[in-house]
Amino acid sequence: MHTSLPPLFLSRRRLLGAGLAGLALAGNSATAQGLGKVRLAGWSKPISEITNLLAEPDKGFFKARGVELVYLPGAGGGDAIRNTLSGQADVAFTDPGSFFMALDKGEKLVAIYDIYPQNVFNVVSLKTSGIRKPADLKGKKIGVYSLSSGTRQNLLVMLHQAGLKESDVQIVVTGLLNFAPLMQGQVDATAATDTGLAVGLRKGIGDVNVMPVREHLNMSSDLFVVREEVLRQKKDLLKAFLQGYRDSAAWMIAHPEEAAQLAVKHAIDGTHRDINLDVIRLRNASSLPTGPGAASRLGSFDLAALQKGADAYRALGLVQRQIKVADVVDTSLLPGA
Repeated sequence: MHTSLPPLFLSRRRLLGAGLAGLALAGNSATAQGLGKVRLAGWSKPISEITNLLAEPDKGFFKARGVELVYLPGAGGGDAIRNTLSGQADVAFTDPGSFFMALDKGEKLVAIYDIYPQNVFNVVSLKTSGIRKPADLKGKKIGVYSLSSGTRQNLLVMLHQAGLKESDVQIVVTGLLNFAPLMQGQVDATAATDTGLAVGLRKGIGDVNVMPVREHLNMSSDLFVVREEVLRQKKDLLKAFLQGYRDSAAWMIAHPEEAAQLAVKHAIDGTHRDINLDVIRLRNASSLPTGPGAASRLGSFDLAALQKGADAYRALGLVQRQIKVADVVDTSLLPGA
């Protein structure tokens, strides 16, 4: 069952951001021979956790690689895929679940970079609710960002591990500000990213129980995905885009405090520098692959973990056909490949 709640406590900055059709993020600090424009379809509005992208006008990571970056805001990974399939964007910043479901429908897509190799999703409840383990979610109202978001897909993974189905709970669409409905008792639990939880704790949601989805399935949280046609036509441009992205991610890992300050300037939720720093440190941690030499392997895939994710989605009935991950991942454009 799915229901929707109106957004609560929307700040003026968020309202201003809600109507953005696209952000041109041309850099000023470097020059290079131009290869072309890359339109990146995001799953979110311009928020602090993607400060490495929003800092482009100041830092020029993409421009230094000859790429003009345009960011298209979205509402969930499904939005990012749709904007890419429609031709409005060249690259989707999306979650694996949305990727798998598009492949299941026969779309010709390829993943070219693992943005966050760590699973950042949790299901959170107030300690007073008595919800301590996934099985306790049966019959409860659970908030998600949107029905096309990674919060819903990862919630379903957790429910599956507990032997529950989607129909055993009531899923409520809360939008990004999902902790207000939890605090007001409109939902019993909420699915949230680690950064959403950090912000909620800063804002005083109180004592909570946190059930990390990675304890059940540590699959990547977000990938860069392109259409096969675009991959064939724009290999050099996409390779430069990935180099620019990895430069930006490495900068944010090395300089989180500078990034937190720039988030104040560019992110619609970046008013508070201390909160920005919490969010950026969490996102930096999720950018690192598991194992030694992680910083030098930014963007690399754990194909075994991703395959487990694809198999879990099939077991859940979220996709109908078997997806062989090795056939839909192309690592040839990764920096250093």
